[in-house]
Order: sequence, then C-alpha cells, then structure tokens
Amino acid sequence: MKKITLLGIFAFASLSLFAQKKITTSASIKFDASTSVDNLPKAENKTAIATLNTQTGALVFEATVKNFAFSNPMMQEHFNGSSWLDSDKHPTFNYKGNITDLSAVNFTKDGVYQVKTEGVLTIKGIDQKLVTPATITVKGGAVVAAADFSIKLSDFSIGGAPIDGGKVAKEPKINVTAELK
Repeated sequence: MKKITLLGIFAFASLSLFAQKKITTSASIKFDASTSVDNLPKAENKTAIATLNTQTGALVFEATVKNFAFSNPMMQEHFNGSSWLDSDKHPTFNYKGNITDLSAVNFTKDGVYQVKTEGVLTIKGIDQKLVTPATITVKGGAVVAAADFSIKLSDFSIGGAPIDGGKVAKEPKINVTAELK
C-alpha cells in the first residue's frame, strides 16, 4: 500500500512539473530585411524549438540557421555564408530570457496578455541584450507567445555590400510565434 501511495504522489508531482513547462518544436520565426530597393530579403523558419516555464517565466528559443527558407536560393546562400550568419561555424542562434511581468498572465484562464521580455539573443556567438514587448494568448490550455522586434545587423558583425547598397535593411524586422503545449 505504501508503494502505491508513493508511486501516486510521484506521478502527480511529475504531471504537475510537466504542466509548468510548455514546449514546441515548430515555432515560427520570420525575418524581413526588405527595403524599397529589394523586396526579396525575407525568410521563415518553421522549425524553431521553444520552451516556456509558466511558473518562472523563463523563455528559450533556438533556431537552426539553415532552416530559414528564402524564395531566392542565392539569398539563402548569402544568408548562410561566412559574411552573414556563417551557419557552418554557428549552426544555431538562440534567445534565453524571462517574462518580466509574469504576474500579468493567468495561464489557467483564456485571454490575451501583454507582457515584456528581457533576455539575451545570441547570433554568430555574439550576445546582445534584447528587451521586447510580447503577447501571450491562453486558449484551451494552449499558450501562444508572439513578439515583433528589430535587430541591428552590425551588432552581430553582419555586414557587406548588399547592406551598404540598401538592398538589405540594416535593422531587419523579426516576428516570432510559438504555440506551446
């Protein structure tokens, strides 16, 4: 009887801990560096991994650089090349941060919650602090986290003639959306 009770307590605790962590392997990250000169520098990665701890507000995203898909194969080649993201040397980039105003979100009640996140974005092995507003939508137990922000390519040692010539935005727009379960 003691073994069954202990097993039941362990199972309940495991489920409780698991419920605190929401996960996805299909978060979407859109990259838009289009300008008035060139509308093609746009890509999307639908295979990013994301986790959210609903108790602590810890948020982690990781994306494989080569999984960004461009409509123009030449653009994809440049994006992965050594003067841009150098995906052979730096195959992933990530964000590790927290929801700073976690008390504004009720993960047990359907609703849309505006929050702020603070963390570190790492691209090409270079860490940059990132503070951005985000939206947390809770519906039927699922959580959707979304954020729109811009980055400065020069902050991550990304440069070159297309950027200097105005074909690629110096501060591309990034959209992140993750449905976490």
